[in-house]
Amino acid sequence: MKHWFSDGAFRAIVRNASYLGSSNLVSALLGLLALACAGRAMDPALFGTLVVVQAYAKSVSDFAKFQTWQFVVQFGTPALTRRDLDRFRDVAGFSFGLDLASGVIALVGGMILLPLLGHAVGIKPTDFWWALGYCTLIPTMTAATPTGILRAIDRFDLIAVQQAVTPFLRAVGSVIAYFGDLGFPGFIATWYVSSLVGDGALWWFAVRELRRQNIDRALRPGLFGVARRIQGAWDFVWTTNFAHSIWSARNAGSNVLVGIMLGPTAAGLFKVALTFFDAAGTPASLMQKSFYPEIRRLDPASDRPWKLGLRSAALAGGLGVLVALLVIVVGKPLIASVFGHEYLESYALLQVMSAALVVSMAGFPLESLLYIAGRQRAALVAQALAAVLYALLLIALTHYVGIMGAAIAYFGGQCLEAFFSLVPTLTAYRRRHALSYYAPGEAGP
Repeated sequence: MKHWFSDGAFRAIVRNASYLGSSNLVSALLGLLALACAGRAMDPALFGTLVVVQAYAKSVSDFAKFQTWQFVVQFGTPALTRRDLDRFRDVAGFSFGLDLASGVIALVGGMILLPLLGHAVGIKPTDFWWALGYCTLIPTMTAATPTGILRAIDRFDLIAVQQAVTPFLRAVGSVIAYFGDLGFPGFIATWYVSSLVGDGALWWFAVRELRRQNIDRALRPGLFGVARRIQGAWDFVWTTNFAHSIWSARNAGSNVLVGIMLGPTAAGLFKVALTFFDAAGTPASLMQKSFYPEIRRLDPASDRPWKLGLRSAALAGGLGVLVALLVIVVGKPLIASVFGHEYLESYALLQVMSAALVVSMAGFPLESLLYIAGRQRAALVAQALAAVLYALLLIALTHYVGIMGAAIAYFGGQCLEAFFSLVPTLTAYRRRHALSYYAPGEAGP
């Protein structure tokens, strides 16, 4: 481990993950406070409706969302390293234009589909207008350009600050709604405003940092004209979009599927378990966010990014074992004290899902390594196969086993994705000497 930390890139990954971790720890606690207030102020069915409304808007935005932050990191980071500001402006402009277009399409599509899908996912007619209004957040949810800019510029500290804004406002508003007995309207309004302000803060940080770096005209939206100057742009964004759409269907869409199969009450229980799972898996997600920009600055033909991936996986996997044990020990009393005894059934789900923590945390570098190797399509295929099998497992097991089947299916889905991603990653490593540091269309020095 001492030798690992002598590597500046590994130290940067851990440092940036620590920045994000400092805010995510607070954010997780604030998020639990907000959910606890909502769970105690409303009965499980109404709480489940609140969860489904939020999950519907997020699912639509995730489905239509292009992973523009990955595009900015993949194509913009080498440009910044060479101080090729014109190239970076093209990258940021194309990313911004894509965010605008996808946000508008997702908003219209989500509103059109809501009357058709509302009853199926558990949204009652009396709550329809609340859900329709919540859909207006979809355009801000789809935008990922500011995150990519801040990661490419290595300002993870600003991202850490921004990530605490939404949970803080949501927690404060939920406490007010709880003690003010504002009911369902008060909580859904709180979640709406907190999300809107948090997304706005991210854009403000990105614009301010661009000005500080003397990078003007970087957020002039463009699509087809700019894309012609960035070879491989459309291939990369479409591939990562499909991959993320599949990922969202497996994660945020899980609540919707559970709601369809078992009703809003089961969706609420599964949401509680997922909340603890996501909080426990925070170290890996934070390392992934700092890992990808860091290895994009390295030559994939060398051993260095691959060794970084192995070291990061070992560190995250070890943390996963410790976190899983901690979740099993403190999960039950924590759920009882935070949400109430009526939600204790979610602890049984969490016990099964905690085993998936080790798998998901140890496997976090695989997707990023495939991207730097130009194997984004292999990552897409891996996620698609795992998601299809997971959806089939979720539907079958919830039908025959009930809510516990959802937890078993979630564990199986994590294992399948790790396996399907590992195979092409090993192939890319064996062929690494044929790889190039420069993205398609870029010339070497």
